Amino acid sequence: MLSIIIPSYKDQLLNRTIDSLLENATGDIEIIPVLDGYFQEVKQDPRVHPIHLHQNKGMKNAINKGMSMARGEYVMRLDEHCMVAPGFDTEITKMEYDWMVTPRRFFLDPVKWEVMDIPPVDYEKLLIIDEPKKFSGVRWTSRTEKLKDIPVDETMMMQGSCVVMSKYWWNTVIQDLQWERYGTLYQDQTEMAFKTWKAGGKLMVNKNTWFAHKHRSFPRTHNHDSVESRNTFAQMLTDYGDYYNEVIKPKWGI
Repeated sequence: MLSIIIPSYKDQLLNRTIDSLLENATGDIEIIPVLDGYFQEVKQDPRVHPIHLHQNKGMKNAINKGMSMARGEYVMRLDEHCMVAPGFDTEITKMEYDWMVTPRRFFLDPVKWEVMDIPPVDYEKLLIIDEPKKFSGVRWTSRTEKLKDIPVDETMMMQGSCVVMSKYWWNTVIQDLQWERYGTLYQDQTEMAFKTWKAGGKLMVNKNTWFAHKHRSFPRTHNHDSVESRNTFAQMLTDYGDYYNEVIKPKWGI
């Protein structure tokens, strides 16, 4: 079974995301929307098991809570404004126990509720950028073209909006997202990637399936230039900067 954890905070697209999951699953799934300090009506279905947090705890706490309740052999973390491909659950769980896997990523028009006519993202490279100084995933166009015929492949980075792994990997390697150290909202994908690499695992992209994430041209609900975000970015660089420069960059030839 695939358990799908959706951290949610007052996003009107939550139920549309749940509908997309229910309509397109071909295997056994459970959906765990974690309502972070607010209440709303959630789609009624025996596969949907909402959790209501009485106080706003932040995205990473919501993810951690959902993961603790997940019953599946595999777990997915998904944003609350996404569409998924038919059969996504069956395809995305074709994986090794030490992989984290992200699907091909398209862009979603949340008003029309349709995939936008923009080339999808398959590969991203991990760079350290300035203003604000932080780890950041950047579309890797040359690798995308060079390896376009390889359906499942290793990638250097992903957007944090959709990732799948075995529950074993979450329990033994990720072991909850460190919100006290890195803040409640930012760079969860970077934390998971570094933990995975240090444990000998891989970050993979599966191009045989896809999801579509709300395009950034539509309103966002958080601020990447707050004091909290800058502190988070700085702490991540402190903790993993040397490992990135000494191990990850040489491996990828960056």
